[in-house]
Amino acid sequence: MDPVTKALDELHRRISGLKGGEVASYIPKLAQADPEDFGIAITSMGGRRYQAGKADTEFTIQSVSKPFVYALALTDLGPDEMLRRVGAEPSGEAFNAISLEPGTGRPANPMVNAGAIATTALVSAADPEARSARILDCLSAFAGRRLGYDEEVYASEVATGDRNRALAYLMRAAGSLSEDPYAVTATYFRQCSVLVTAADLAVMAATLGNGGRNPVTGERVVERSVAVRTLAVMATCGMYDGAGEWLLSVGLPAKSGVSGGLIAVGPGRFGVAVYSPPLDAAGNSVRGVAALTAMSERLALHLMHVPVHLTATVTDTGHGARSSRARSPEESALLNASSRRIVVVGAQGELEFTETEQLLGAVEGAVPEPPGWLVLDLMAVTGIRPGSAAMLAAGLADVARRGHRIVVAAQEPFLAGVGGYSGWRAFAGRDDAVAWCEDQLLAGELPVGPPAAEGGSGPSAGAGCGP
Repeated sequence: MDPVTKALDELHRRISGLKGGEVASYIPKLAQADPEDFGIAITSMGGRRYQAGKADTEFTIQSVSKPFVYALALTDLGPDEMLRRVGAEPSGEAFNAISLEPGTGRPANPMVNAGAIATTALVSAADPEARSARILDCLSAFAGRRLGYDEEVYASEVATGDRNRALAYLMRAAGSLSEDPYAVTATYFRQCSVLVTAADLAVMAATLGNGGRNPVTGERVVERSVAVRTLAVMATCGMYDGAGEWLLSVGLPAKSGVSGGLIAVGPGRFGVAVYSPPLDAAGNSVRGVAALTAMSERLALHLMHVPVHLTATVTDTGHGARSSRARSPEESALLNASSRRIVVVGAQGELEFTETEQLLGAVEGAVPEPPGWLVLDLMAVTGIRPGSAAMLAAGLADVARRGHRIVVAAQEPFLAGVGGYSGWRAFAGRDDAVAWCEDQLLAGELPVGPPAAEGGSGPSAGAGCGP
């Protein structure tokens, strides 16, 4: 099991016992959800996917659909016309509040219900059926697979959606909604009844974080400028009347839904989603908020914290590394014949979640099939966050359990920050590290199984939506 999944499993176990909140009941079908359901999923910018718990359990997307439909309408209308029709200011009110601008009837933002209904009406289409089809196509492109509907939830929403219809009629009376209110709300109810999983939502969130390109399928879903504006609205309005506190404590663009879904985006880093039906007073998943708060603190994910990364994290990966040490012709021949047994992976910069995940991915892709030596060149690494250190240690421990010897070249201050694993040998430079591996190979000390922890000559340490 990879270290990211292990970290999610541990977080899932820790948060699973959290009680509190109530399953949404104003839509009768939603009241039947199992309050013990709980899943977490992450999709990285490299398209790698991780999950824990019931991340493959289907539920209706509900209000988590709002940012993606906003991106579709924004693509159709452009930013100026979109802002003229739907505002972008936090309402400071509940999701179903009457948040309309005096005099114009313009909704406060596209994340509250009034603004979401108006946004749905702005999706270009010849008729309601075509509009629903375009919305489903768009959500499916974000998810990277064909999505469907929960017809029972749709029927339940139609039967109990008087408040949303009232909002639509108020906007129609104020002149901010030109479509038929009943037809528009029916389309909105169908949009909310689309079936997804936490794993789907993580891909959808990652697509926004990847500038509008799905990192799993590679499809360009929306333009980068559309993704940027959508994330901005999510950051200020996505968590309703709790948006300010969320941005302070978690610091990620996010969107919640009354079925228990919650997404958050680390722009240029990952998309994360949680599913857990019990909601707090603001309508947000209790376990979802707790999980993302813990992740943000542990992995330093707050948007305002992230430094600008100007260089790639992984500098090189390759087999057949040779040191500068003089070897006899016989020794050189043996080293050349066994060149795939020694592999070097280099990294640079500060290791946070995304950088560590990329580094571990490079390690997994480089280690030889038979047991060999992995030289991790971290001489150009300047620091590592505590949560990332645990990920790195766990990843290296897993490689060692498969029989490989771990050899690290790193600055002493960096090694001092990594705890939890001591099964590597540390050197003050890359050439010395590679030379030691060559000496071991020439001496016939071929790795054949998980090695015992050993000391070293250096300090050791212990884890499409277009028209």
